[in-house]
Amino acid sequence: MYMEITSNKMKKNLKNNPHRIALIIGTRPEIIKMSPIIRECVKRGLDYFIIHSNQHYSEKLDTIFFNELNLPKPKYNLEIGSGRHGEITGKMLIKIEDILLKEGPNIVLVQGDTNTVLSGGLAAKKLNIPVGHIEAGLRSNDQTMPEEINRIVVDHLATFLFCPTPLTQKNLLKENLSKSSVYITGNTVVDALFQNFKIAEKKSLILSTLEIKPLKYILTTVHRQENVDNKKKLVSIVNGLEKLSLKLRLPVILPSHPRFIKMLQQFSIKTGPDIKLIDPVGYLDFLILEKNARIIATDSGGVQEEACVLGTPCITLRENTERPETVTVGANLVAGTNVQSILKSANKILKNKRKWKNPFGKGDAAKKIIDIVTKK
Repeated sequence: MYMEITSNKMKKNLKNNPHRIALIIGTRPEIIKMSPIIRECVKRGLDYFIIHSNQHYSEKLDTIFFNELNLPKPKYNLEIGSGRHGEITGKMLIKIEDILLKEGPNIVLVQGDTNTVLSGGLAAKKLNIPVGHIEAGLRSNDQTMPEEINRIVVDHLATFLFCPTPLTQKNLLKENLSKSSVYITGNTVVDALFQNFKIAEKKSLILSTLEIKPLKYILTTVHRQENVDNKKKLVSIVNGLEKLSLKLRLPVILPSHPRFIKMLQQFSIKTGPDIKLIDPVGYLDFLILEKNARIIATDSGGVQEEACVLGTPCITLRENTERPETVTVGANLVAGTNVQSILKSANKILKNKRKWKNPFGKGDAAKKIIDIVTKK
């Protein structure tokens, strides 16, 4: 009875609001990559609302980005926090379903590959609300990664698949998804960079605050479960960074993810004096750190993209990447977590000229995506 009543209410809302858009986010990268979508909705005066799962529950990984990017606060904050994959996915499913039934959007937009994306996509699909997946078609071909499972599932239930590149479109067509559902739009990460980098150059004081100079440091981020929860890998990454620092005679600047710090402590791993652990920084400061680094070493997919667009050499501290376009253009190398491989990859990528082509679009992805969903 409850479902019948709320479904009728949802249908009424749909009739009154032909383009009512629900935007579901939950982590720092999603806030950044959804920011151009939010701005496009505001610019056009569209009826939209934001659901924030709060999967990134630290203020330094969350609230600061809404403030810096001057984004409206989410209408709903689910305050999910951390937990086991099944636990937090289940909690989000329950809460998101209730909100969607109440609000009655005619489309739900999700971005990326997190548990928030999976929960939002599933909740919408089960209510027969069309799902638009931004950054669709990425594949690492490694299903031990939770993110890979999330990507595949959401791609196969989405009505609209917004691919950042021709390669990601090809991945989806290989999986027999309908060509009519697949659109190459570019990646909203480029939109966000273009919209915010000049602001960052004017406002950020991060280089002077940290007392570092352009091209005189190594920037690193480490957060993925398969790296930080594995003592052997984490020790190897730390050793590799220390040896790279010694070889290049440059300090490692490492904005510390809470999970990274927690596991260093749990495994009793000590970092040397050349690895400078700092608190997480805001988006504008991080852009400046990325742009001015001699090299970036990361296990983040989004940082691989940002480094590529900003023209900074990057090595990926993983055995694979779902962003192979960065490797193809010469911006990135997959280094793994072995010490010697990290050193070898860094040496090789530093020989490349910083003049590769950006494969992720012209910075108009948000406009293309909103054009598509409002015309259907």
